[in-house]
Amino acid sequence: MDQVKAVIFDMDGVLIDSEKFWKQAESEVFSSLGVNVLDEFTALTKSMTTKEVTRFWYKRFPWLGLTLNAVEEKVVRRVMELIKTENCEMKGIKTFIESLHGLGFKIGLATNSPSIIIPVVLNKLGIAHYFNAVTSAEEVPRGKPDPAVYELTANKLQVDPKLCIAIEDSYSGILAAKSAGMKTAAYIMKNTFVYEADLIMNAFNNENRSQLTNIFN
Repeated sequence: MDQVKAVIFDMDGVLIDSEKFWKQAESEVFSSLGVNVLDEFTALTKSMTTKEVTRFWYKRFPWLGLTLNAVEEKVVRRVMELIKTENCEMKGIKTFIESLHGLGFKIGLATNSPSIIIPVVLNKLGIAHYFNAVTSAEEVPRGKPDPAVYELTANKLQVDPKLCIAIEDSYSGILAAKSAGMKTAAYIMKNTFVYEADLIMNAFNNENRSQLTNIFN
């Protein structure tokens, strides 16, 4: 445990259960523009950045009037509304982060979501003061599965990526963290996908915290 310097959290699907919010906002906004929001496509877009999602739908169902940036902003604003008004906190996450902080770990955040959403989530959960660094994919050329968002977070934390553990809920996130040279923990809440992670977690509790903090042993 003495070797572990930082734990870096993904946001959507790890700190909050927000996949349903993104799907709802995507459906509402793009449908209003005449896009046929098919489930077979939303399965592809759920791991993209909002900018990539907007380009994805425009390429298939081009609309008139609103710019891509304006449409992206509409999606983001709708998701923010849902986060603020709906119960979405992952069970046990606040205590989990508090305990890691108490053990001396640096805490980071690396997300594909826009930076404007980060404070909304952290403030809602009351955990903003525990985070030493936060990074949005907006700050790097490409989002996950590219490792840049994790590399930048480690740099902000001033911690060698080899001494970081990333907690992710998606394959693209696991791939991004591993490509950055980090250890990984897959948080699996709903699905049963087998991740190439160093640890599989299904809850934020003391048992999994102990396993996480001993991951380098």
